[in-house]
Amino acid sequence: MAMILGKVIGSVWATQKEEGMANLKLLIVQPVDWKDRESGQTIIAADRIGAGVGERVLVSRGTPARILFGQKNVPIDAVIVGIVDSFEVLQTEEEDSWSRNDSE
Repeated sequence: MAMILGKVIGSVWATQKEEGMANLKLLIVQPVDWKDRESGQTIIAADRIGAGVGERVLVSRGTPARILFGQKNVPIDAVIVGIVDSFEVLQTEEEDSWSRNDSE
């Protein structure tokens, strides 16, 4: 699985969780492309870095997401691994260069 760019659009609260998920914040993330357009089905991602609604995030999925929890056996398929401050896409033949800075 690849890392994806997404936007946090909500939170999930669950009072009953599997062992290993206690105190784990769960967020709803909408995958987006580099032009900020929706790009796939929403996912639920574990968040240990403090992302919030409206922020652009990097999400790791599959086995790499579980590895972040070390030896714990957690049923996690997606985890937020970064909060995006800005990014830049170099010019292609079809389109002009494009950049995004969320901190402005």
